[in-house]
Amino acid sequence: MADTPDAIHFARLIETLQPWLNQVVVIGGWAHRLYRLHPLAQEVGYEPLGTFDTDVAVPARLPATDKDIRQRLLENNFREELSGETQPPVAHYYVASEDSAFYAEFLTPLIGGHLKRGDKPDATATIAGVAVQKLRHLELLLNTPWEVIVAPTNGYATGGERRVRIPNAAAFLSQKILIHDRRDREDKAKDILYIHDTIEAFGGNLPAISEAWQTTVKPALHARASREIEDAATTYFERIDDRIREASRMAVGRNLTPERLREVCSYGWAQMFPK
Repeated sequence: MADTPDAIHFARLIETLQPWLNQVVVIGGWAHRLYRLHPLAQEVGYEPLGTFDTDVAVPARLPATDKDIRQRLLENNFREELSGETQPPVAHYYVASEDSAFYAEFLTPLIGGHLKRGDKPDATATIAGVAVQKLRHLELLLNTPWEVIVAPTNGYATGGERRVRIPNAAAFLSQKILIHDRRDREDKAKDILYIHDTIEAFGGNLPAISEAWQTTVKPALHARASREIEDAATTYFERIDDRIREASRMAVGRNLTPERLREVCSYGWAQMFPK
């Protein structure tokens, strides 16, 4: 894999986060991209979906270091942009480059209700100096993550081999279903394509994904959430709908028909998450 501008920016982020790499988890689109580096993955004939943002999941507490994450980001040429009316505000950390839209944001699990004292939204917090957004079901992605190696030898301009934690694929796919109804139309379609592409990437090892579901993901869920995930092959992939049509259009240059996308998702899901 050749160094691309986004891979260079991602490598800078990983170098910045090096003191916490054994505790934080890269999630979202970049986790999906990094799945290609996992030993269980197989070659597929298309590039992963691109994304400008890197979502980083952090636990509620991180041990103190001589510098916090925010200080390290600012010292490594990331600029902080704050928005919203929450306290603390939502923070995005952009690379200090006029020609790039690459940025990082930090997320942590929302445990309990959506409101805190005074009926204010419990939407953000400060962890290791950075403002983090609280999201439901994020704890799945922090539990029993996988590791991949990023290094100059596979296209990332790090100072050496770096072990980066990403969600295990069963958790990644499960969380996509649990948050699906709260996503907007475009994000729903993109998540369907992420599901399809993840199934294809691990198509030769779906039993391993099923084992991760049975042993590490399902035991941490309420029975209702488990049923929702196991029913997804029927709920979402039994017939073609607008989400699937839009997802197939997002697969630019791949000639992925809606029916082919639906079939892969339906079959793969039933293999990984049997009822």
